[in-house]
Amino acid sequence: MISLCGVSKSYSSGAGPVPVLRDVSLDIGAGEVCALVGPSGSGKSTLMNILGLLDRADAGTYRLAGEEVAGCGSDERARLRNRSIGFVFQSFHLIDRLTALENVALPLKYRGVARPDRDRLTREALSHLGLADRLHHRPGELSGGQCQRVALARAIVGQPSLLLADEPTGSLDRASAAAVMGLLTDLNAMLNLTIVIVTHDPMVADQCGRRLEFQDGRVLGAA
Repeated sequence: MISLCGVSKSYSSGAGPVPVLRDVSLDIGAGEVCALVGPSGSGKSTLMNILGLLDRADAGTYRLAGEEVAGCGSDERARLRNRSIGFVFQSFHLIDRLTALENVALPLKYRGVARPDRDRLTREALSHLGLADRLHHRPGELSGGQCQRVALARAIVGQPSLLLADEPTGSLDRASAAAVMGLLTDLNAMLNLTIVIVTHDPMVADQCGRRLEFQDGRVLGAA
């Protein structure tokens, strides 16, 4: 599903380039649930941005589902993000003025899905995540756990093959975090969804089938 070879990334500073990723090579198979762990600044989130086609590597290759994507133009990268990749973030990134139904429908709207099909798919995604009675609630009317479930519904409504989750439980209490991880596990089993999770939480990492440890921009080991 994911294949990286020799991926490196640096950012500019007043003192010169600052390496963030150093010659990273790894493979993540279809249907795997993989945790990226390591101290802050080790390169986890930068790698997540590259996997999600939100940033570009300075060197190396990235193949997604067999397709070389490192050299794709902006339009093609946007198309691949919309059709193949779902995103979940610690801060949810929901639009406050929109209802749960409207937030989840956004990826389908951008894709040009007709209104009746968009409404049906959105309701199905929210119902699957236990939010059938919260369709018309706005984020400010929902708990943190419910907001994260809305974000999950938005991430999967377009039926992506890859789900990227950056600290998805970081702002939740332990019970809500456990519930979100249970939902991710269920989605993986039901959809054969490849899931990559950046986390500092040992409970989250322990529930992933595989762990990749980062330090100073390098992968130290995998379990």
